[in-house]
Amino acid sequence: MKELLKNHLEIIQNNLWAISDRLYHHPELGDNEFESMKLLVEFLEQHQFTVEKGIVGRPTAFKAVYDSKKEGPTIAYLSEYDALPEVGHGCGHNMIGTMSAGAGVLLSKVVDEIGGRVVVLGTPAEETNGAKVPMAEQGIFEDIDAAMILHPADVSYESGDSLAMDAIQFEFRGRTSHAAASPEKGINALDAVIQLFNGINALRQHVTSDVRIHGIIKEGGVAANIVPDKAVAQFYVRAKDRNNLNEIVQKVINIAKGASLVTGAEVHIENYELSYDNMVTNQTLSQLFTNNLLSTGVKQVEKAKDSYGSIDMGNVSQVVPAIHPYIGLDSPGLVAHTREFADLTITDNSHKILSRGALALALTGYDLIADKEVFEKMKNEFHKVEMIKA
Repeated sequence: MKELLKNHLEIIQNNLWAISDRLYHHPELGDNEFESMKLLVEFLEQHQFTVEKGIVGRPTAFKAVYDSKKEGPTIAYLSEYDALPEVGHGCGHNMIGTMSAGAGVLLSKVVDEIGGRVVVLGTPAEETNGAKVPMAEQGIFEDIDAAMILHPADVSYESGDSLAMDAIQFEFRGRTSHAAASPEKGINALDAVIQLFNGINALRQHVTSDVRIHGIIKEGGVAANIVPDKAVAQFYVRAKDRNNLNEIVQKVINIAKGASLVTGAEVHIENYELSYDNMVTNQTLSQLFTNNLLSTGVKQVEKAKDSYGSIDMGNVSQVVPAIHPYIGLDSPGLVAHTREFADLTITDNSHKILSRGALALALTGYDLIADKEVFEKMKNEFHKVEMIKA
């Protein structure tokens, strides 16, 4: 049966390469990936997937399903296709979206025989306001047994972890006055923001080493001779797990309230992007995928590296067994979010890598359906982690 998957790859891989290249040449930013979504959806519909568009209130999100009508696990592949400003697909989402769609189509060719169901989820705006967050919150994964996504990188890595993250905006409101003639009549909102930064800098000494707090002053006044009546700061606050993050965020909020008291400026606090949970890799699923990736011709897969970034796949991993591994573009030291990265995704070598990635994802889905023992091992590991978190 695995040979059948490989044979089907030969049939569709030219289409996969063309889709990835077209996404590269027509990059679209998060929540505006209308043509990208259309391209992927048309490919899935050509292979008898039933597609629902605009799920979870996101116009460029979709859910594509191929149902064998036979009992068996439901395997989901998550497709990203948003680009970055100015650098286009400098994070390789053209490959990610295509590999997931390709894996879904490949697995669909055998589930009529072995049972189960294949789902491809179109997940917009990973770079900014990831749609996987409302998908996890609104029950999209309730009938899914395993979720997978594969990301290009300089070299191949096993699925690892990521930091939980909250994106918080602090808007301080004061009162204008002439900064020289009547400063005593003003309330300086910028002073409040500066106090916020100073307080956060003092906090850094008293947090665990995994915590990252970084921010900008988005608004800070309009003229040096006018006391600023409005100042806005935005911060990302990150930590290795959600519980620790929640404690750190509360401390940061308390600092903002203190800055408000010190200066007299009122403060309004809100999240300006969706919050990401930390990634919890299912090790059973991860090892299964790594073995399959090596079987496709990938020569080496490195152990997961320490990650200080945040991904919306973390939210998915909290509700279903999940992995987020990396497939190498044979370019050690390659830096993501660059034009060089984007350009590398459409070379002949990267086309072959894309094919290996799609096949490895499909082979892993096949193993989960065909091997009840490994499927139960994956599920049991997930439930044990849930019990520990509880």
